[in-house]
Order: sequence, then structure tokens, then C-alpha cells
Amino acid sequence: MTFDPSKLLRKATSRAKSDVANKLVSMMLHELSRRVTKTVGLTVNGEVYSKLATGFFGTRCPYCNKELVAKHVAVEHLDGMNRRRAGLHIPGNVVISCSDCNREKRADDQRAILTLAQSGWESFLSHDSERCVRPCRVCEYWEAIFPDLATRKKHLSQAAERILEFRNIPQIATAIKASLVTQEAARKMLEDLYREGQKYAHSRINSFADSLSPQFEGRIGGMIES
Repeated sequence: MTFDPSKLLRKATSRAKSDVANKLVSMMLHELSRRVTKTVGLTVNGEVYSKLATGFFGTRCPYCNKELVAKHVAVEHLDGMNRRRAGLHIPGNVVISCSDCNREKRADDQRAILTLAQSGWESFLSHDSERCVRPCRVCEYWEAIFPDLATRKKHLSQAAERILEFRNIPQIATAIKASLVTQEAARKMLEDLYREGQKYAHSRINSFADSLSPQFEGRIGGMIES
């Protein structure tokens, strides 16, 4: 085997509280997204934004520029929708990427503090192998795609410029500006919501388990004795 089964089992057992807390964060970010899009009058699922996004990026990944394949794509939030990045589901922040780039970018999206750039997508495109302490998984990802350093640096820079150009399209720029104000104010609140969600889940789970324990402990004890 190429992985440790016991490590995977431990991880699956310990994440229940975080799942609840992350769901609360997701619900909050989606509610903020609805309010921002309502204010700016442009939605992700509308025809106008669909034409803007597909007209700009076509059928290529905005990160690696590979041609997208139907079974190998993902809805990508340039600023991740989590408590670290506080990204929203709004025009300019939602694109379609290849599933590989979507997966690898999470390493930056989940960092408490970014050192290469201010946003998750900019940080992801900053891993040119010269700015990180090695080994770096994301740098290795880009090295595998663009082995030549000069080619790699040129591509990453051009991809970042391309995304900035997209986000500066007038209709989209309005939504981005509104979201950046919301993100800055939301980060501390989302962290508090996450911690409160964990505490609530822990308290309620223990409360229910304590109330049920006498019943199932007695039954299990009887089964063992018999």
C-alpha cells in the first residue's frame, strides 16, 4: 500500500465537529453572496456572467491553460469559500478550472496566513520554485507541468495577469469591489462562527450521547452476558 490506513481512519473519526462548523461557515458565505449579487444586479448563474466567463476563458483552465475535459473539471472559487479566505460565490470569483488545479490550490486556500500573495489564487500562481522553502508540494505541481523554470515563471505570471484582466471587466469589477469589503469584515466573524459551531456540535453530541447511553449500554451488556 502507498498510504497508511490507520492514519486515514483516525482522520475520518476526528473530523465530525469540523464538518459541522465548516457547514455553518459555508452557509454564512452563501448568504453573504446572495446579498452582494442582489446589490450589484449580476449573478453567477445568469446568462450575462456565463457569456462573460466563457467568452474570456473559453474551454481552458484559467490556471494551467489546459483544455478542459467534461469529467475533469471543477467549479473554482478564486478566493476560496472558507473561513481563511472568505471568498464569495459571486461574479468574478467563480470560474471553471481543471480538477487538478482546483485540488492543488487548496493548499494555499487553507493557510491561516499567506506569504506569497494576499489572495489564494494569486498565491497559487506564485509558486515558481524560487519563493518557497523546499520541499513545497505546490511548487512541485507546477514543476511537473512546466519543467523549464523560465517557461514556468512566464506562464504563472501571464495566468495571474489574465485573471486580473477578467476581474477588471466593468460589470465584474463592481461585484469584486463589493465582495472585498465584505470579505475583510467577515473574516473575524467567520473564525468566531467556526469555533462556536465546533463547541455547539461537541456539546449537543455529548448531550444526546449521554441521554442514550443508559439504554444502549444496558442492551449491549445483556448481549455480552448472554
